[in-house]
Amino acid sequence: MNSYLNFLKLSESISSKLMVTEIDATAVRLLEMIAVAYSLGKALNVTEAMHLGTIGSQATLHRKINNLREQGLVTLVHEGKNRRTKYLVPSAKSNKHFEQLSKVMAKAYLATQH
Repeated sequence: MNSYLNFLKLSESISSKLMVTEIDATAVRLLEMIAVAYSLGKALNVTEAMHLGTIGSQATLHRKINNLREQGLVTLVHEGKNRRTKYLVPSAKSNKHFEQLSKVMAKAYLATQH
């Protein structure tokens, strides 16, 4: 089995734990995009996230942002003196999820190297 398929198989249990929080695939994809942007030092603000048209309409993305916040997967933070702009930041809960996925990815890769 190739590394990616092995990763998908191994990560199923981790993803299902996240899905227990009642977020769908669109919200998961949004969370991933928020986390990647944040890890690059370019946190998305709410308006920028709502304009990620490749994963959903603005109304859908606004609803998904609220779902992610309600599930404790992202938080809103202000930077500097501008209190109107709110940036989306992955929470400790979502960081733990990504760390678990990282470990599974390493395990899947190592399993295919033997």
